[in-house]
Parts: sequence; structure tokens; C-alpha cells
Amino acid sequence: MSDRTATHSPAPTVERPDQLRNVVLIGSSGAGKTTLAESLALTAGALTRAGSVPDGTTVSDHEEIEHQQQRSVQLSLLPVSWQDIKINLLDAPGYADFAGELQAGLRAAEAALFVISATEPIGPGTLALWRECELLGLTRAVVLTHLNAARVRLDETLAMLREVLADGRTDTLLPLHHYTLADGRLAGSIDLLTGRRRGEPGEPGDLAGERGLLAEAIAGEDDTLLERYLAGEELDTDALTAALRRELRQDTLHPVLATAPPTEAGGLPAGTAELLDLIAAAFPSPLDRTDDLPACDPDAPLAAQIVHTGEDPYVGRLSLARIYAGTVRPDTTVRLPGHPDERVTGLSCPFGKQQRPVPHALAGDLVCLAKLTAARTGDTLTTGPDALPPWPLPEALLPAAVEAHSKADEDRLSQSLARLAAQDPTLRVEQNPDTHQLVLWCTGEAHQAVTLDRLRTRYGVHVDTIPYRVALRETFGTRAEGHGRHVKQSGGHGQYAICDLTVEPLPGGGFEFVDHVVGGSVPRNFIPSVEKGIRAQLAHGVQSGYPVTDIRVTLTDGKAHSVDSSDAAFQTAAALALKEAAGHARVHLLEPVDEVQVLLPDEYQGAVLSDLSARRGHVLGTEPGGPGLSLVRAEVPEIELTHYPVDLRSLSHGTGSFSRSYLRHSPMPSAVAARYERAS
Repeated sequence: MSDRTATHSPAPTVERPDQLRNVVLIGSSGAGKTTLAESLALTAGALTRAGSVPDGTTVSDHEEIEHQQQRSVQLSLLPVSWQDIKINLLDAPGYADFAGELQAGLRAAEAALFVISATEPIGPGTLALWRECELLGLTRAVVLTHLNAARVRLDETLAMLREVLADGRTDTLLPLHHYTLADGRLAGSIDLLTGRRRGEPGEPGDLAGERGLLAEAIAGEDDTLLERYLAGEELDTDALTAALRRELRQDTLHPVLATAPPTEAGGLPAGTAELLDLIAAAFPSPLDRTDDLPACDPDAPLAAQIVHTGEDPYVGRLSLARIYAGTVRPDTTVRLPGHPDERVTGLSCPFGKQQRPVPHALAGDLVCLAKLTAARTGDTLTTGPDALPPWPLPEALLPAAVEAHSKADEDRLSQSLARLAAQDPTLRVEQNPDTHQLVLWCTGEAHQAVTLDRLRTRYGVHVDTIPYRVALRETFGTRAEGHGRHVKQSGGHGQYAICDLTVEPLPGGGFEFVDHVVGGSVPRNFIPSVEKGIRAQLAHGVQSGYPVTDIRVTLTDGKAHSVDSSDAAFQTAAALALKEAAGHARVHLLEPVDEVQVLLPDEYQGAVLSDLSARRGHVLGTEPGGPGLSLVRAEVPEIELTHYPVDLRSLSHGTGSFSRSYLRHSPMPSAVAARYERAS
């Protein structure tokens, strides 16, 4: 916890959904989202200042690894009260590895604040999120940060915003205030609608032109309102606010605001009061949702969804839920599809590390539920019959093979991973049946680091990362014959079995066993033993230790003894015959090949196609994937995809995504196979 500490005032509560605003903060890592959320809380009185705030410490980022990496890695909630409105500020991670947390924030909110540094260019990832919010119907506004840097010019920054986010249009992204920068700080502002001045507004410049553009945008199709405004008529605040709210809901106006941290001890951040005014007065409430989720009715059956799962060292599991319909109270019994009903034992409103008890939470609000034993992130809690649809999540495609560091770690590893997977739906835990490795599938390297850190710090489990292995296979490239003789005599019953086999390639056919024995040289009751021995040896490999597939094995002859032959003897003889046949044949390595689909902006298609070719990929074709997007389909060896999530992100500047599915095993080129051959 930083020197800014939560006050002891009770958590903000509301009695009607129209008193709620759910706002998600979006922006690239380092843009200042967490600092902005903290500044808004400070302005709203939810935080008090006690001395200076150490650099890098915040109330909402409270995992140790967040301080180490200097970035948010999870969705956090800071609720504040402003003008009798409860504003739930959802601080979403900006780094691509944690896009699952961002998607949860988008699901829980009705509006998005795009936090953009005035000192950095707008990246393709921000543009992609801007378009995604447009498709989701989220109200959007832009908040500029880092205005205290040298050489920042607001007019140039605004032009950049319009060029990237609005295709150069000047009538949608509009400032609500005329700002003055002085001595590297945000010195003052003039409200372009009301004329209210704050701080040191300085020379207003072309104030009339700015006000005219904004008035025209706010008036929209209301010609009467525009004429009244242009005629100089004094319009009341309610009329202007209603018009602004309408344009925001219709997605025809995206306000641009600016904020800056306090310049002196005890001061308030600049621009945050204006931003809180806008959110409270003009941003949509949960009643304004138009999607297919349940209508926001506090008296309806409960319909809620877990958007984040965390743990408190004293309380245990905490489930942050968005209430879409109904009202939840501490004694509510909820239905979790596929699990026994559970009774809610406690409700709280999170604020950084604190949990403040609340008596209830109604439709539209967010609340923490304690100690739900089965609920995972994305699950529905309901008193009605239906589950809510899940939101889209990034697929975990970066593998990390791990093993317990010690016996004590091994005893706790499985349970700890299950708890992590319940909290993080983007984490996939796999016990690979082919390589017998424990694999953590993550969305990127930062996600891997956070997962391993949580294992260590939360649950005291230490693991070692080991090289990830791909499930290779062996196969016969030529026809061959093998003779297996297992004859032993050591007192009592001996062991006697002889098998003659023919092995031939069967591309794509798996394994086929043929009994071609004539004359009863191998008794019928031992034929299954021969097949069993062959299958056992196939699993262990015949040359490099990888399982064998795509062959037909024919039992052609053999010998048995009336006393010493047995099931075990014929299993051993069959395995020996198969290994001898391998010594007379060309044995190839087969590697898994995946069907890959890459979705990316058109401008990166050339770089991605070249990269796929370098990975021994076979491009099947390209097609439009949406406005300005290409969909590339290819077949790529799985070995070449181990690090692809990270490499694709670099090639496409964070805008590309891909999916993969197993297609087949294919022969591995000899130059590549030489690196993977090992003694059987």
C-alpha cells in the first residue's frame, strides 16, 4: 500500500442502477492508467494524502510482481463516489499477455476511458481496442497523460489522435475544455460549454472556434439547440448535459480530456474533477445497456458473472462479480451451473487491499463474494435457470514445461495449479499423455513469469522449468522383416517363443496387425500375445525412443513349445522381432503438423508470410479477415510454433493473433531429425 491510504468512510452504496457508472481504463502499459485511477480516487475523497507518494507504489497494484515488472497484471476495482453517483473504476492491464483481464473489464463496463500518453505514438494495439469497443457499443473518451513532459503540444497530440482513431475526422474526437500548459504543467482550463475557468487558463486563443465545433457535435441533429447556442442564447447545464449524454450514447462524440498529477504536496491532480463531472453527468448507466445480457432490473432473478478471482490471506477466495440483474445479499443462495448450490456468506466492496463490507449489491454493480468454493472466473451465478454466455478470451499458446523442485513441492503442486487455473481462465494446465510432461500453457512470457511467481509466493510451491518436448513419432520408411527368438531354460518351466514378422509402411493408418500364420506354427491362443508384445514395443519405440505409428505388422510364422511357451514369452519374442525389422529398414521421425490461422492487419501480411516460410510452413492461402485485416491459413510443424506467440506479437506490433489445431504427423526432414534422434 502506498502513502495514499483508503479512508475509513463506508463503501459507496446506491439504491438505484441509474446511480452507477462502470468505467474501464484502457491503454498501453506505462500510459498511466493506475496513476489516473488513483488520482480520481484522491480527487473524489476516497484517498487521503499523507506525505509524498513513493514512485511506483499504488493502491490498486498490490502484487509484488506488479512492482517488480512496473505494470498491472490483473483487473482491479476502485469504487468512488461523486455527485451522488458511484463510479466503479476498473483498472485493466495494458500488456498483451493479460488481455484476458482486459476482456473481463470490457464485459463489466458500459464505458471505456482510453488513457494515452501525450509523449508516445498511438500503437496499433490501441487502435484495435478502440475498434473492439466500438463493436461492443461501449461509450469511449480519451484521457491524455504525461503532459508535464517537455515539448508536448496539445494541438499536435489532438491531431495525432484524430489521424489514428478517427481516420483524420475532426468532428468526433473533441476536447471539452481549452487547456493551458505552462512550465511543463497543466496550469488551467476553460470549460467550452459552460465557460467555467479552473486554475490559470491563460490566453484562450481561438476559443470561439473550439466552442463552435463542440456545440455542433453536441447538438447533433437537434437544429433548434444548435441555433440557440450559436445565437448566443444562454443554455442551461441540464440541456447541454442531456445533449452530450445523447451523443455519447449514439457513439458520435468522443470527448478528449487531460489530467496531470499534483504539482505540490497536498494539492489535487489537475483535470480529474472535470473528468469525474463528465463520467457522473454524461456516461451511460447500466440501464443503458443494449446487448443480449439480462436487463438491469434489481427485482429480477439474480444473474451475475465472475469477472475476476483473487485470494486474500485472511478471507480466502474472493470472487469479483458483475451483477446484471437482481440483487444479492449475504444470505442469498446462488446456483452455479454444474455444481451444488452455494450460499453467499459475505459481500464486500474492494478498494486496493481493503475489503469493506456492504449490505447488498443490486443490478449494475460490482461486488466481491467471499469463499465461493467452486466458482471460477467467467462462471455464472444465478437464481434463475440460464447461464450467461462467456466473453472472448485469448488462447494460451505458449508452453512452459515444469517439474516440482522437491518432493514437498510435488505434493502441493497439483492443488496449487488447480487454484491458479480457477482464478485465471487464460491459464491452461496439461499433463501431456505423450511426453508425460506437466505443461503450463500461457499467453506470453510475462504471463508465464506471473504464473510461476504466484505459485511461489501464494502457495510456497517451487518448480523448475525444463525444455518443452513435442510429441514425435517413428515410422518405417521401407518394408522389412524381423525374426524374434526368446528361448531360455533355467530349471522348471522354461521360456520358448519364436516369431517372424513383416513390417511395412502404412501412411496415416496408425497401426494394423495381420495374422497370416498357417499350419498352426503359432497356436491360436498366443496370437493376441504377439499383438500385445508388438503394441508394447511400439509405445517404447524401435530406434530413437519415440512411439511408432503408421505401420502394418504381419505375423507370418513362428514356433511354440508344448510346455515352455507362454503369453509373456510370445510378447517378448514379438518385441524382439519388431526391433530386428527396424534394423533392416529406414526408420523416419514424424513430427506433428498443425493447421494455423493467423489474423492480422494487412500491412503486416508480408512479414508474417516470410516468417511462416522460415518456419517450414506451407501457406494454404490468404483471405479477408475483416476491415483492414487478413486471415492467413497455413500448415506449420508444431516444433516451429513453440515460441510463435511471442514472435507474432513482435512481427505485428501486438495486433496479430493466431489459432492452431493438430492436423497430422508428417516425416521430419533428415537435417532437422538429426537433432532429435536418440538411442532407443
